[in-house]
Amino acid sequence: MRQSIILGIESSCDDTSAAVICDNTILSNVAATQTVHNEYGGVVPELASRAHQQNIIPVVELAIRKANIQQKDISAIGFTRGPGLLGSLLVGTSFAKSLAMSLGVPLIEVNHLQAHILAHFIADANPTPPKFPFICLTVSGGHTMIVLVKDYFDIEIIGKTIDDAAGEAFDKIGKIFNLDYPAGPIIDRLSKNGNPEVFSFGKPKMPLYDYSFSGIKTSVLYFIQKELQKNPDFIKENLADLCASVQKSIVDILMEKLTAAAQELKIKEVAIAGGVSANSGLRNSMQTNAQKYGWNIYIPKFEYTTDNAAMIAMVAQLKYQRNDFADLSTTATARYNL
Repeated sequence: MRQSIILGIESSCDDTSAAVICDNTILSNVAATQTVHNEYGGVVPELASRAHQQNIIPVVELAIRKANIQQKDISAIGFTRGPGLLGSLLVGTSFAKSLAMSLGVPLIEVNHLQAHILAHFIADANPTPPKFPFICLTVSGGHTMIVLVKDYFDIEIIGKTIDDAAGEAFDKIGKIFNLDYPAGPIIDRLSKNGNPEVFSFGKPKMPLYDYSFSGIKTSVLYFIQKELQKNPDFIKENLADLCASVQKSIVDILMEKLTAAAQELKIKEVAIAGGVSANSGLRNSMQTNAQKYGWNIYIPKFEYTTDNAAMIAMVAQLKYQRNDFADLSTTATARYNL
């Protein structure tokens, strides 16, 4: 393997991020988070793409400076081609293509979901990387799936949500509780002071390893509407217990399918990835199941859970070693299958 210094660029949603990697070691990982969406209760695509245009140059410049390199040292540029918000992706794609052309270096397209999974191979992501084959629960605001990872670029989706993603369910339920956006981290924080056994919500019955989270959202909504008729202060008086109960319900749904997949496929290498992998309830459940079933578990560092360019740079480095380069005619795509 030849040494390479890769610049990674991530702009799939509302975070503009750039990172530099050298031989699996992250030299810098910089992100600019957009707060403008908080007042709207969700990401506004047009506002996101405008913010990316403002942020991308200073973010990339800072990543290069923090890595203590110069532009001439860059071997290739990796970028998120999709999936994601098309306007946001176009900003990162256009910038990456222009910079690659100006530096005369290869361009490498990266699948955002694959990057979440392969972030586990960043040098400081885990004490040791997962061994193939492993199962990875990839769970975020936009996606929830169980994948069987046979090799870096041999990844099979064996289960996925048919409607809402788990992170989306957290945010929608948070809105019912009148919590700010994004609600997932707030629910996680409040749940630490609550009793997860106080309230129970129905679990969907889905075939094989597939998920559904629209039902729990509806169940919570009807339950809250009924209780508010009896007590207008019900949410305020029971918020911690509500958050703890909702979190337990969602985590139980996630882990039930993951456990079934691991047992039936006889795989003990089990990982989680994506923004919701930062959730303390999910992490604790992974630890519990590891002890119960003898799993070797892989839980990424917090900085590699949310959207970040380090994971993009990691995949780009793997592709660089295989001379897997993109043509300058490549375009961003909102849908980009694994």
